[in-house]
Amino acid sequence: MKLMHFNDFRLGVLTDTGVVDVTDLIADIPHTNPGDRMSGLIARFDDYRGKLEAAAKAGPAIPVSDVRIRPPTPRPGNIACMAVNYMENGTLPAAPPPNAFHKAANAIIGNGDTMVLPDAPATIFEGEAELALVIGKRACKVPAEKAFEHIFGYMNFIDGSARGLPPERNVFFQAKSRDTFAPIGPYLVTTDEVADPQNLDVKLWVNGDCKQDFNTSDMAHKIPKIIEWVSAIHTLEPGDIVATGTNHRGLSSFQDGDTVELEVQGMGRLTISVQDDLKRTWSRETRLNRKEQGHDTPTPQLTGKYAK
Repeated sequence: MKLMHFNDFRLGVLTDTGVVDVTDLIADIPHTNPGDRMSGLIARFDDYRGKLEAAAKAGPAIPVSDVRIRPPTPRPGNIACMAVNYMENGTLPAAPPPNAFHKAANAIIGNGDTMVLPDAPATIFEGEAELALVIGKRACKVPAEKAFEHIFGYMNFIDGSARGLPPERNVFFQAKSRDTFAPIGPYLVTTDEVADPQNLDVKLWVNGDCKQDFNTSDMAHKIPKIIEWVSAIHTLEPGDIVATGTNHRGLSSFQDGDTVELEVQGMGRLTISVQDDLKRTWSRETRLNRKEQGHDTPTPQLTGKYAK
């Protein structure tokens, strides 16, 4: 099943013909906002699945082009993001130790929204193409062999990043948790529709130019290990997001006016725009391009405030 929010956060089931409004079927879920309503649905999904499936078949369906798509999980309790979790197309000599960071839930935006680059002295702004896991059942110290029992579904996730902010070695919070730095969607796909999440193509385009192109099979730490490791540090609750990391070789600058598209296989296409009121510019080189030229730093800023 593909679940999505639309317009004023109506809940819909996406079908081949459009989105079917099922909001009234979940009216009894206690909630104060669409975020905890979605988390409540995820936690009690077995009680609602049959009614949602029947409603989706009966229709009527609204064309997706006629609605405003909103974030499918607009206010999770946690967003845990894996860091350096790909073997970079097999070029790393060994898997790095597992590592992660938190991203603020306030950073979430949805399909058609805008990532706003802040007035901050970042060396470059990037967005990382990632497969996100959405937790379906409370997960505390979960062994790897039981990890998939705790996953409700999957979706596209862009990890916005402001690189190189001072002070050195103390920047994850201000680099990762900026408002608008967590685009997700356009919808949430339940696990039964994903045959093998460890073999999905991931592609990200900037203005139609494919920058990132990799497969989730290249993860250094696979999904069971991710759930085991994160849940050993803190408990994950229904609706929480775990972003699984990216292959860094294709990362490139995000700039004012850009259209960015992400498509993890089977997750639909997430499209956002980028706004920078300072109109800063960088070249369009990827990290791999820079490495092939003998550089071990991101492409430098060319024009605008903070350019050197």
